Amino acid sequence: MTSTVKCFSFGGGWQSMAALVLAGRGELDYRTFLMANVGNDSENPATMRYLNAYAHPYAAEHGIELVLLDRVMVRSGETRTLYGEITRPGSRSLKIPVRMSNGAPGTRSCTADYKIKVIGRELKRRGASKHAPATVGIGISLDEIGRANKRRSEPHEQIEYPLLERGIRRIDCARIIRSAGLPVPPKSSCWFCPFHRNETWHDMRRQQPDLFERACQLEELLNARRDALGKDHVYLTPHARPLREAIRDGVDTLPGMDDTDIGCDSGWCMT
Repeated sequence: MTSTVKCFSFGGGWQSMAALVLAGRGELDYRTFLMANVGNDSENPATMRYLNAYAHPYAAEHGIELVLLDRVMVRSGETRTLYGEITRPGSRSLKIPVRMSNGAPGTRSCTADYKIKVIGRELKRRGASKHAPATVGIGISLDEIGRANKRRSEPHEQIEYPLLERGIRRIDCARIIRSAGLPVPPKSSCWFCPFHRNETWHDMRRQQPDLFERACQLEELLNARRDALGKDHVYLTPHARPLREAIRDGVDTLPGMDDTDIGCDSGWCMT
């Protein structure tokens, strides 16, 4: 039995925003959009600005519920952010998939703790269960069909891929958004995500130097802690070099490395 709970898992990027526009037109049957908020100090600042300026007003205008969900600890009631947790004094947390010395990403728990569990708790609060799972729409477009095969379904949810079913590609998402008189949103992801492409880091260094400096300082903080524990250094790029050196001002992207930017906007982070 499927419950009456039905929502779209909103990531804040092209696919999610296109789905919101289609729902506003009545072309997708979703009236609730849920976004797991990793924290205003963690999410791409441009994404948060877009949500406030365009996504929330569009949803309200079309009678759609768009909800940002924080990670709230059950016992203490404390609201946590991903950046706050990994920088907390005394913390040994490496929740993000930092790159190891060989360039490979380490294990991560940010997806589970700040995406899957947050959305899951809200679905259960609304009445979803193992015996009556919620219907959850995921914004994976046709050109990213491989990601759908990697998207694990939780016991309390039944997954749908409305963009895939309609043959909508990422470029179509931009057209759909613009047709509503809205600008295309920036890529949604944590600003310090180790899955950023080199190009993304270069753009950040040029256009948001203060944010790039914060990312460098975060990498340095993590490695200072690892020094104290006698562990090898970790990095925010796959180049086994500090971010300041790997992404140098005016220097082209380093060749020969994986340059796939995996963000949250199309469901990779399990929302």
